[in-house]
Amino acid sequence: MLMSAQDIEANAKRVHGLVHKKTISADTAVQVALLNNRGLQASYAELGVSSADVWQSIMQPNPVVSFGVLGINADGLGAYRAIEGMIAFNLLSVFTQPDRTKLAELRFTQAQLRAVEDTLRVAVDTRRAWIEAVSGFEQAGLIRDAQSTADAGSELAARLGDTGFLNKAEQAREHAFFAELSGQRAKARLEAQMAKEALTRQLGLWGTEVDYFVPNNLPRLPGRARARSGIEAEALSGRVDLAIAKLELQANAQARGMENATRFVTDLELIAGFEKERELEDGVRETETTPQIELEFAIPIFDSGKARLKRAEAQYLIAAHQLAERAVNVRSEARSAYAAYSGTYKIARHYRDAVLPLRRTIEEEALLSYNGMITNTFELLADTRGRLNANLMEAEARREFWLADANMMAAIYGGGAASGAAGGGAEVAAGGDAGH
Repeated sequence: MLMSAQDIEANAKRVHGLVHKKTISADTAVQVALLNNRGLQASYAELGVSSADVWQSIMQPNPVVSFGVLGINADGLGAYRAIEGMIAFNLLSVFTQPDRTKLAELRFTQAQLRAVEDTLRVAVDTRRAWIEAVSGFEQAGLIRDAQSTADAGSELAARLGDTGFLNKAEQAREHAFFAELSGQRAKARLEAQMAKEALTRQLGLWGTEVDYFVPNNLPRLPGRARARSGIEAEALSGRVDLAIAKLELQANAQARGMENATRFVTDLELIAGFEKERELEDGVRETETTPQIELEFAIPIFDSGKARLKRAEAQYLIAAHQLAERAVNVRSEARSAYAAYSGTYKIARHYRDAVLPLRRTIEEEALLSYNGMITNTFELLADTRGRLNANLMEAEARREFWLADANMMAAIYGGGAASGAAGGGAEVAAGGDAGH
C-alpha cells in the first residue's frame, strides 16, 4: 500500500503515541514495526512496480504506422507523385492474449505473496529482537543482585582480614568474585543496550521515539506447551514461500504451453494500407488510389523453435525440482522447530519447578543455620550465590523457549528460517539493567 504525505504524517503520530515514554510489549513492538519499518514500506512500493511491470507485459503491442511521399516536386505533377500509407498489427499477440493474461496473473500473485512474506519476516524478526532486549535487561538485573551479594562478601572479608581472622587468600577470593561480577555486569549492560538498539532499528524509530522502554522480565512460561501433532501439514499449507514456489511451477507450465503453441509461428503481422498515385497524361492529372493488404510471418527453416521449447521444458523441470526441495525443507524445518519448542519448554520448566525450589530451600535452611550460629557468614553467602546463579540459568532457559516459540511460528507460516534452541546459558549471561 503506497502512502501519501498525509498518511505518513498520521502514521508517525500514531507510532509516537504507541512508543514515546511507554513500556512496549511484544505485540506492540510488532505493530509498530509493521507500521513504521521503512524496509517493509519499500517492499510494498516494489509491489506497485511489480504490478505495473506484470500488467504491462499483457498489453497489446502498439500498431506500427508508416507514411511515405514519393516524387516530391516532380515535373508537372505538383507537390508529389505518390503517397503510401501502411499500418501493421501483430496478430500473434491477439491469439496469445488469454495465455499471457493467465501468466501475468500468476506473476502478480507471486509479487503479492512476496510482500506477505516480507511482512511476516519483519514481524518475526521484531519479536526476536524484543525477546533479546528484554532478556538482556532481565539477566542484567539478576547479575546486579549477585553483585550486591558479592559486595557484602567482599566487605566482610576485608573487615575479617583487618582482625586477622581471614587470611589473604580467602580475602582475595571474595574480592576477585566481586571484581569479576563488576566486569560481567558492565558487559551485560552494554549488550542489553545493543540489543535494545537493534530493536529500535527494527521498529524504524528515531528522534524522540527512541525514548521507550521494554519490560524488565520476559513473560513466564505458559501452563503447558502447545501440542502440534500435525505441524508438517500446517507448514505445507501455511508457508508463503512454498506457495510462491508452487506459483513459479504453474508460471513455467504456462510459459511452456505458450512456447509450444508458438513454436513454428513466432511472428505474424497483418499489414494494411493504400497507395495514392498521380500521373500526367495528355496534360491531364489523373489520381488512382490502390488498397493494399499483406500478411508477414517468419518461415521456420533455420529455427524451428526446438531450442526454445527445450529451454522452456528445462525451466519447468528446474521449478519442479526446486518446489520438491522446498517441500522437503519445510517439513524438516517444521519438525526441528517443534522439537526445539517442546524441548526448551521442558528445560525451562525443569529449572522453574525443580532447580529454583531446591535452591530456595537450601538458602532458607542456610539462613536458619546461620541464625542458630551453626554455619558461618561465608557459607550463607555461597548458598545465596547458588540461588542467584540458578535464577540466571532459569532466565536463560526461558529466553530460549520464547525464541523457539517465535521460530515455530516462522516455520509454520514463513518469514524466516526456523532454528533450534541457541547455545545453552552461561553461569552469568549477557544483558543490561532494567528495561531503560
